[in-house]
Amino acid sequence: MLNKYIPEGHLEATAAHWSDLQRVLQDGELEIDGNSLTLAGVVAVARYGCQPRLTDKSETIDAINDSVLALTELIRDGNHIYGVNTGFGGSADSRTNQTTTLQSSLLQLLQSGILTESDTKSKGSQPNTQGLEPHSMPSEWVKATMLVRSNSVARGHSAVSVSAISAIIRLLREDITPVIPLRGTISASGDLMPLAYIVGAIEGSPEIFVRVGDHQTITAQNALQAVGAKAVTLGPKEALGLVNGTAASGALAGLVLYEAHQLAVLAQAVTALTVEAIQGSAESFHPFIAQVRPHAGQIEAAENILSVLRGSRLVRGSSASQARTGLVQDRYSLRTASQWIGPQLEDLLLADRQVSVELNSTSDNPLIDAGAKTFYTGGNFQATSITSAMEKTRLALQMFGKMLFVQCNEMIDPTLNNGLPTNLVADDPSLSFTMKGVDINMAAYMSELAYLANPVSTHVQTAEMQNQALNSLAFLSARYTMKAVDIVSIMGACSLYVACQALDLRVLQLSFFQRLLQTITETTKEAFEQVLEPCEIESLSQRLFETIQSSWPSTSRLDLRDRCQRVVEASLPVFFGDLVSPNRQDSHLFSAINAWKTVNILKLEAVYREVLAEFCASPPTADYLGVGTKAIYTSIRHELGIPFHQGFIEHPSAANGDLPEMINGRVKKTVGGWISIVYEALRDGTLNGTILGAFKQ
Repeated sequence: MLNKYIPEGHLEATAAHWSDLQRVLQDGELEIDGNSLTLAGVVAVARYGCQPRLTDKSETIDAINDSVLALTELIRDGNHIYGVNTGFGGSADSRTNQTTTLQSSLLQLLQSGILTESDTKSKGSQPNTQGLEPHSMPSEWVKATMLVRSNSVARGHSAVSVSAISAIIRLLREDITPVIPLRGTISASGDLMPLAYIVGAIEGSPEIFVRVGDHQTITAQNALQAVGAKAVTLGPKEALGLVNGTAASGALAGLVLYEAHQLAVLAQAVTALTVEAIQGSAESFHPFIAQVRPHAGQIEAAENILSVLRGSRLVRGSSASQARTGLVQDRYSLRTASQWIGPQLEDLLLADRQVSVELNSTSDNPLIDAGAKTFYTGGNFQATSITSAMEKTRLALQMFGKMLFVQCNEMIDPTLNNGLPTNLVADDPSLSFTMKGVDINMAAYMSELAYLANPVSTHVQTAEMQNQALNSLAFLSARYTMKAVDIVSIMGACSLYVACQALDLRVLQLSFFQRLLQTITETTKEAFEQVLEPCEIESLSQRLFETIQSSWPSTSRLDLRDRCQRVVEASLPVFFGDLVSPNRQDSHLFSAINAWKTVNILKLEAVYREVLAEFCASPPTADYLGVGTKAIYTSIRHELGIPFHQGFIEHPSAANGDLPEMINGRVKKTVGGWISIVYEALRDGTLNGTILGAFKQ
């Protein structure tokens, strides 16, 4: 059994997987012993080229050899053993003494999937003129499958020899990856069809294709000859022992779950960034709220979000300590975020346990008990535990995506973002619509994600002579969950980009207000020093500033010049409070008011442009953020080089011919171009350490 400590908390489990991956990658090799394969090990071999090797521990090698010897004795004693001297599935009523040939006949019936010319041609060769899309699994899925199946049969219950296991591992070490059809497995008697192509590869079949490295596609026969490897001759039950298992489903589930954990942490990080961008309340995550409804996931999510917000100058505190204008509490996407995220964390931890157990299980039939010199026929190949894990994971991803969608929309919409510019533009909104396209994109992503969230397990069809009437569809569920991982990664990249823009605009606005108070004080003094007392000027300056500050957010749909005029005009009623009264007969007052108005319309525009220029040169945003959100923001802005979007000036054009257009010494990109960089950093793991580390500050 899997002898691994699985932490109770989701963040702790995710961090453990990440640390495990770093350790395995540093080692460069992964030992296969049938009992200790982890999600990180699957990721390391499948995605990063870590080299697997079969353990040399005597107990493991002896168990493998003993199972082969036990089967030999059982055959010699005249037992009828399923798949060894009988037919398969609904044809198991047939008998044969040609046990070796029977294994080949199994491969014949299973190597039935569809591949196109695109799958079997090397990259760079003659293009496919029919326009058919590839129908093969991604190489990393195949590598993961090879690893998981090798680990499973190494447990010594399958009568698969050391030489057969070593042959698969050698393919991995030589970077030879079988081309396997994407569709065709129902994950009932395991993933029969996909695994049959792997077995065909170690047999050196001239009709099984393999990818050598990233570009060359050749036959398995030629690939084995190229590396000096001998084709494997399969003994009794070896083909069945290698194909009759959940390796493809379990392997893909491992890859999926590793990323799903990261996206769960990302959802919490984006929530914290959004709270700051909208100047929301930290009160929603107060421990008291979670303690009186003690769901473990909710408690953890609240703690996590609160931890990354620690020290933030943008969030509001408790309602008991602050007066509030506008909404007295945040909208649901922030206020109920921990309640929304929490149950998904609990489901992901259960899915983690299910997949981790499956990676180190014997999923075969029949099973060989070498110690008792007997065999058992059962159904360990039924991959329903993987289906269960993937259905939960995919639904959790949909829940994260829905939350990201709503939070992103609220940051972009000026009626919801607590005073930020419309579409998060930094320039005039009449010709600049910065994040509007992203808002539309997010709706498209969310629609597809919501469709994928539907269960796969409700679509089981009876197969194979009514024998496989129950089939798990685990691989299909894992495939769709990987699609969900991809879409939520896209949505997460959009959300990070939008949140960083919103945070910059929030700090830009605060910087402008700081400079504005000084400006209003100076212009009011200049306009009224001949007609008002100093104490009156000071009081008037403060009221004028407060009025302009409060009306500034509601005018974000106007271009800067019109906006400045509107907010200055909106402040004029302040003058007709205490200053203009029957007791005050000063003919210079009205001319001073008019002069003040004219000067400040121009001054506001000049000050804003001045503050904007200074901000673009050196944004101080990080100084306003919490300890964790600061780390994430800094990573996006500096490590990935994603800049503050300055508006229409950012739009690339062909004005400079073949030379890239530059702004502030950097290349211009489309909005999608910048988001794509963030997306790739999420998928390749570049941001994982930073985001996890943000919760440990």
